[in-house]
Amino acid sequence: MRPDTPAENVDHHAEAARLERTAGLYPEDAEHLLLQAAAHLELAGHRPRATSLYDSLLSSSTPLENPHLVRALKASNLWEYGHEAEARAIIDGIRAASPPDPAPWVIVAEALEQHDELEAAQETFTQGVTLLLTDVAEPPYSTLPLLFGRHRVRRMLGAPHDEWDTRADTLHSSSVSLDELHDPKRIWSLGSNNPAELEAEISRLRAELGVYREALSRPFPVAVLHWPAQELTELLAAFPSLSAEYPSHEQHLATIEASLRELSASGTPNLGIVTGTVPSYEAFAASEASSPADGSLLPQYATTLAARGLAVAWPPQRTGECWCGSGRVYGECHGTPNA
Repeated sequence: MRPDTPAENVDHHAEAARLERTAGLYPEDAEHLLLQAAAHLELAGHRPRATSLYDSLLSSSTPLENPHLVRALKASNLWEYGHEAEARAIIDGIRAASPPDPAPWVIVAEALEQHDELEAAQETFTQGVTLLLTDVAEPPYSTLPLLFGRHRVRRMLGAPHDEWDTRADTLHSSSVSLDELHDPKRIWSLGSNNPAELEAEISRLRAELGVYREALSRPFPVAVLHWPAQELTELLAAFPSLSAEYPSHEQHLATIEASLRELSASGTPNLGIVTGTVPSYEAFAASEASSPADGSLLPQYATTLAARGLAVAWPPQRTGECWCGSGRVYGECHGTPNA
């Protein structure tokens, strides 16, 4: 689908089929592509077919990058066409697994909210917020929907503000406060004849639209290229001239962290890490009619991977697994100041 194609003019079935074909050609990107295909099928109202795509991912022999996200999307989709019991079971499983990524929490909490399970939605939002943001000085952008969703549900329940709600208010950047946007007693435009109330509601709607547009328009991350140890060894064996770029794997990892910290300190937003593989890099070089030994291709390769949705946001949660693949938590690995 072209980026400038109006949504109402999209043939969702055709787009889903195209994405499925593309996933067959690029199996390393299958998870990302098939999730997009499933989204198109849901928009087309073909929910059973979307579920079959989620099932195919979950039953694949290839390990998934984010299996909890796939399960969350499957649960949300199932509930929409009458499979409530199965959806609830999946949601319970996700909550028990305590995924370190905010997206599954948001999806299952919003599914509960959409079906008027407000108490359960609040509990789910709170569980996710507590897990991911306790002792986190600056919540990553990806966690803001957790805080804002929790605030929204609590306003609908009439719950008094707590520390997390206050934090959500502080992080909210719109000209209209969260309390006003999430006020369950808002007077909607179609229900009022008062011009002042109509104008106020239009302002609120514009503010909400601005927030949505900001979220949708965020570019793909400014990404730094990471080579796992085995891949870097293979890369340098095949193209020794790249040794100038990568004197050692340990220095490579240290340079990644230092570069990202420098970018963050300069105010660069939306940072990420992409992981390279030698076959993928060679294919990219061939597509550019260039030699993989050309070091100037490396930044372009990183940008291409990020544009394909393969970047992992940096920094991770301090209690989450470090990006380097050591298996240690970030706060005890590259998340330490002298890492």
